[in-house]
Amino acid sequence: MRFHQDREQLERILDAAHNAALQFLHSLAERPAGHTPEPLLPDTLPEEGLGAQEALACFRRKYEAQLSGSAGPRYLGFVTGGSTPAALAGDWLVSSYDQNVSNDGDSIATTVERETLALLRTLFALSDDFDGVFVSGATQANLVALATARQWAFQRLGHDPSEEGLWNMPRIPVFGCVPHASILKALSILGMGRKAVEYVPCLPGRQAIDPAALAQRLAAAGGKPAIVIASAGEVNTGDFDDLETLASLCQTYGAWLHVDGAFGLFAACDPSRSHLLRGLNAADSITTDGHKWLNVPYDSGLIFTRHVALQEQVFKAVAAYLGAGPDLLHRTPENSRRFRALPAWMTLMAYGRSGYQALVAQSCLFAQTLGQSIEQSTHFELLAPVSLNIVCFALRKTDADQRDRFLEALKRDGEAMLTPTLFAGKPAIRAAFVNWSTTERDVQRMIEALERGALQITFHTTNSRED
Repeated sequence: MRFHQDREQLERILDAAHNAALQFLHSLAERPAGHTPEPLLPDTLPEEGLGAQEALACFRRKYEAQLSGSAGPRYLGFVTGGSTPAALAGDWLVSSYDQNVSNDGDSIATTVERETLALLRTLFALSDDFDGVFVSGATQANLVALATARQWAFQRLGHDPSEEGLWNMPRIPVFGCVPHASILKALSILGMGRKAVEYVPCLPGRQAIDPAALAQRLAAAGGKPAIVIASAGEVNTGDFDDLETLASLCQTYGAWLHVDGAFGLFAACDPSRSHLLRGLNAADSITTDGHKWLNVPYDSGLIFTRHVALQEQVFKAVAAYLGAGPDLLHRTPENSRRFRALPAWMTLMAYGRSGYQALVAQSCLFAQTLGQSIEQSTHFELLAPVSLNIVCFALRKTDADQRDRFLEALKRDGEAMLTPTLFAGKPAIRAAFVNWSTTERDVQRMIEALERGALQITFHTTNSRED
């Protein structure tokens, strides 16, 4: 059997994989930041199998050249971190150790996860009231948080949805200003529905909830349970809700406060920005991603809550072979779970508080540099102040189609990868700085690429009008 043959060749197989990884990682500085895949003929399942080394060689020949540089320094699309050297080493070991981090008792891996959560509580200045768990990302984290909030809300109405379901139960209002798409997705999965969101006006010129408008909505709810969604780092601009004021309102009116801090929670690392999170410890649930500003490999999300007993009511999985102890499997939709905590533990221990303070400060400085360049450009306009690590801007006097052609040209150029959005109804572009390996030179290269791309679009637009 090929399995046994490969076992005899394990060292050579891993050496080949090691060499492939190093070649790819060393290419990131110059690899195109984005790549539009070309169509390829699909693979067919081999009858006898190629063996691991030939399978690796086959993959590299056929697919590797079309991988993007998303782990590299000039990928500013979405909010995509890279992998620090320590996190990468930890992730390689995760696959080698292959621990199922579900139950305590047969491995120290669950202890490592709990200790890593304690390290992160320290990094984020969270009180010991919060307990947490690793999940696959912010979408799953928001799902867990909102499922726990749903349990809280219906129990206030004398109903246990984890046991009885949602039949004939009233809708629980969810108040938010600009909730992330993952919030809507989670509400759909939970049976609460995307239409459960009642949109509260934003502050003028901001992507943050107007507290006065929220107070009116909560007062109108008449003391019935409600959920408030706050942003710690809105995805298009990096704006923050006034968490302290929202927490006070939620306490006054008896609402659940959920803080979506997918990347913005890391503002806590930098003393010059930690004030943005004032009031965070009064939240009921908080979510963030490790594969963003922590710079650990995909996938890594985190959910913290002060109501872990409610969370365990929702996600408990009791069976004779599973047990009923305080195991981590009772906190997530998963039973079997990857050892996601190890890359996070490795990078936290390797670079410490000061390392992440420097990373956050550097990313925000690069965003300011790009924002200043946008303001000085004749081709672009800055749509929102650069308050953290996100730059939201637009091509002047262009529509969505021209914006998309610009982004595609930028991708072909290879120097930068950015993603589209809408801001105040206008076709916009956003850039997110979170990668540990980005340098001042990378920022300058991206600025030059933006100007080149804008000139091309302007030239083609002018010619089209003349034609």
